Amino acid sequence: MLGRTYLERTQQPCGRSMQLLLLSDQPARLRDLLLREAGEKTLHVHCVRLWQEACDCLLRHKYDLLLVDGRPGDCPSLQPLWESSRVIPIIFLKDNRNTLETRTLLQSVFCNAVRGCHPATSCLAIAVLDALDCYRREKQQQNSEEMLHKLRLTVEQSPDPVMITDRSCVLEYVNPAFEALTGYCKEEVVGQTLGLLKSEEQPGELYEEMWDTVLSGNAFHGIVMNRKKNGETFILEKSITPLRDSCGEITHFISTGRDITNQRRLESQLQQAQKMDAIGRLAGGVAHDFNNLLMVISAYAELTLDALAGDHPAREKVGEIVNASRRAADLTRQLLAFGRKQMQSLQLLDLNSILLQIGKMLPHLIGEDIHLEFVPGGNLDKVKADPVQIEQIVMNLAANARDAMPAGGKLTIETNNLHLDEAQHQSVVPPGDYVLLSVTDSGAGIPKEHLAHIFEPFYTTKDNGKGTGLGLATVYGIVKQNGGFIWVYSEPGLGTTFKIYLPSAQSANPQVPIKTAAPKSVEGCETLLLVEDESAVRESTREFLAHKGYTVLEACNGEEALRVSREYCGPIDLMISDVVMPQMSGPNLAERLAAERPNMKVLFISGYAENTILRHGKIEPTARLLQKPFGLNALAVKIRELLDTHKRTRSATTSA
Repeated sequence: MLGRTYLERTQQPCGRSMQLLLLSDQPARLRDLLLREAGEKTLHVHCVRLWQEACDCLLRHKYDLLLVDGRPGDCPSLQPLWESSRVIPIIFLKDNRNTLETRTLLQSVFCNAVRGCHPATSCLAIAVLDALDCYRREKQQQNSEEMLHKLRLTVEQSPDPVMITDRSCVLEYVNPAFEALTGYCKEEVVGQTLGLLKSEEQPGELYEEMWDTVLSGNAFHGIVMNRKKNGETFILEKSITPLRDSCGEITHFISTGRDITNQRRLESQLQQAQKMDAIGRLAGGVAHDFNNLLMVISAYAELTLDALAGDHPAREKVGEIVNASRRAADLTRQLLAFGRKQMQSLQLLDLNSILLQIGKMLPHLIGEDIHLEFVPGGNLDKVKADPVQIEQIVMNLAANARDAMPAGGKLTIETNNLHLDEAQHQSVVPPGDYVLLSVTDSGAGIPKEHLAHIFEPFYTTKDNGKGTGLGLATVYGIVKQNGGFIWVYSEPGLGTTFKIYLPSAQSANPQVPIKTAAPKSVEGCETLLLVEDESAVRESTREFLAHKGYTVLEACNGEEALRVSREYCGPIDLMISDVVMPQMSGPNLAERLAAERPNMKVLFISGYAENTILRHGKIEPTARLLQKPFGLNALAVKIRELLDTHKRTRSATTSA
């Protein structure tokens, strides 16, 4: 408040109306109140909206009082007023001064003997004070109403559900987010208790803990599973807070929550993926060790079988050992496929062509009582994959569908191109271009409790002896190894759909694998260097190859192989080496020997994962690597292919 010399400068003749300057962005209501209380004859109110306008008016005219609808801090500068001789009192209506101080200032302006005040007449200062009090009360009420409106809009427009109950937990209010999430409208739930949302999947102990907490006056925070109107379950990160009256008594509860159902679903998928990856690593490791055992069993069984006469009574028993070892080898290949550790022969494929070929075999697998329908997509993109693995996928899914339809049904295989952008992609499939392979059956469906486990190895719901539990695990591993994604939807009694998303590959024409004719004879007279760290595998393989006519040099590791090679004066036509060995890997050994024996061919054998093999050097999987476990005859065939190809190449070069 300004104007210490005001009384000395403003003595005017009696009867002059008081001049008041009002600065407000909405001056009409306050002006009306002032004129109503003081009268238009005794008070003249000039209204402005901006500080600059107020300064201009004060410099040009003489006013008795400046009323500012604001705070002292809102004033940009009072320096122009102090430089003039017209300094006047100022009342800031939003200043936190008490009424007595304001009244004293008004009396100093309006109530002096020069103004002609008389006890019998109405007091102008009191009239102005009453008008200001009335205006302040209206502003406070308006501000309160605006704040309540903001709070209501905040609750109404909140993306999270908000509920208000009385002390008995009976609902009095729910916001639109609650209606959108639960499917209930406001009229259906008001008057009901929160038990309306109770889910049977939520243990009752949590509800007891929740209400014991809030009824004791404390806030509850926790994760609660609730039920929607349609019966679906959703998960809320929930808080319930007691509301108290002025006496501190609990009158209501306010419940807020955040729907974390999708978040929990993503967490579950991540945990499942991590679990599957861990199981895959374990399965791959077990398969590698098992491969070496199978190699020994099958090798000696084959050697024994070759040594027995055609009419020997033991041949049938030894043959059963050979067959059992081959079936066990198939199991290890499925384990390797699940663990994404199977060696691949990647080619650019037309999925429709591959499926047409497979479709010729499927009726024999699924039976005549199941109708097979193939719906090929038009202008289908190519995929980069192993055709044998694609066959594994389809055959395993078809076998699974057959078991789900014991009384017959329909199996549909579809393909089409699919583009997923940021808005369309699923949580398990990132954006991109895919070739979608869908396999749908009309069978019994998969119960919900089994869906999370169907891709786990050895998990099966079939009777003992009717399944290994590796079919879908193999499909999962192959899809992942090819950079794809698999999604399953099933409901009991309504069938099952598997959707496989394979990344599309752009190329003009698919690659056609070149088939090499099998050699007529698997015997030979060449010199071979056999490098294998497993002694039992090495001994059985050496004995077999020697029986086929080869000269076999053997070593248990890379260092010994170097020594054996340098001590042997004759030519070595082929080295057969394990890939992963202690001290020196097979590819490193081959690289060092290449300088000493440039004409020596190399055949790698391994039971390890593809990634592990390739980390030890570049290998041509289709021509120079044999994956364990393998039969000795298969090894002999591979040896002859490499040696004969090498001879033909040298002959062609010499002729040219």
